[in-house]
Amino acid sequence: MANIEKPSSNEEDFFAREEIEKKRKLALEQARMMEQREREERRKLHYMKCPKCGMDLQALEKGPVQLDTCFNCHGVWLDAGELEQMVNAGPEVNRTWMGSVLNLFRRK
Repeated sequence: MANIEKPSSNEEDFFAREEIEKKRKLALEQARMMEQREREERRKLHYMKCPKCGMDLQALEKGPVQLDTCFNCHGVWLDAGELEQMVNAGPEVNRTWMGSVLNLFRRK
């Protein structure tokens, strides 16, 4: 009879750890892809929708920024950094800009 050597315990452990690591990486990649798809689906559902009433938002140019306005509930939303742009625009632009924004509220 031939003497067949059995793999060592260390060798078995190494391949078992390798297999577990491959499965873990695959599961993480699948979770990342699923999260990315869900985020894209949520963005499609909510993009340019009013957070208060759910109607479509309209983009209006007011001075240096673009306001997202809901004509249903008369809400006005700013994107990140737009408030700072308005403040730094200068007094003459701010005066005309503020008048335009106030006119949005007067139309109720």
